[in-house]
Amino acid sequence: AMRLALTGEALPLWVTADRQTAGRGRTGRTWASLPGNLQASLAFHSKAPLQQAGELSLLAAIAAIEAIRAISPLADTTGIRLKWPNDLLIGPAKAGGILVETTLARGEAGSQTGAGFLAVLGFGLNVASCPDDLGRAATSLAHEGVTTTAATLLDALADQCDLWIARWDEGRGFGAIRDAWIECAGPLGEPITLQSPSGPIAATYQGLAPSGALLAGIDGRIETITYGDVALIAPTGKGKAQ
Repeated sequence: AMRLALTGEALPLWVTADRQTAGRGRTGRTWASLPGNLQASLAFHSKAPLQQAGELSLLAAIAAIEAIRAISPLADTTGIRLKWPNDLLIGPAKAGGILVETTLARGEAGSQTGAGFLAVLGFGLNVASCPDDLGRAATSLAHEGVTTTAATLLDALADQCDLWIARWDEGRGFGAIRDAWIECAGPLGEPITLQSPSGPIAATYQGLAPSGALLAGIDGRIETITYGDVALIAPTGKGKAQ
């Protein structure tokens, strides 16, 4: 998607794959891609300042969870939820992930000098199956009783991306994105573990800062976390903690 956009393909542009052989997640991790699941990326141009590009991870997560809700009335009975910064969970088990990449290389209307930035929202959603060798809990929509296909989910996801990108309004409407994300996340005070360069840190989830950064309770104070991995440290009804 990024390559096509940079060579002048009309935007917005969706690129999908039945199977990926070199999928990747955050921080260069491998991403398992199985037949019947959804692998899709949306490339589009934004006129927002580049410093607001990080908000798109939350936007993409909301679009994904709302797409699943749109195709099945069973979605909310599964315990579907979001985990900062970019995971979609059912209970404590991972059902999907999001990777957002941006570049200033292509500006507005395809020019090399136009305002704004090029964004690619990458989605990997477990529709039909899930890998069993992740070393942590994983699940799929089919396993949770939500019957659909990758093509049907993509149609719903495209609609929801259009809707939430419009609501984001080049960053001016980020408050609505943040509020919607918080509604889809865990309860305030939920125990979590932050993975830091010096090792794991016990904390509690305390919502999101106005910027979209994670707020974590650590040793009696609220800290703002802008980067890193978060793990739930207690099971929430399905499988093991994650």
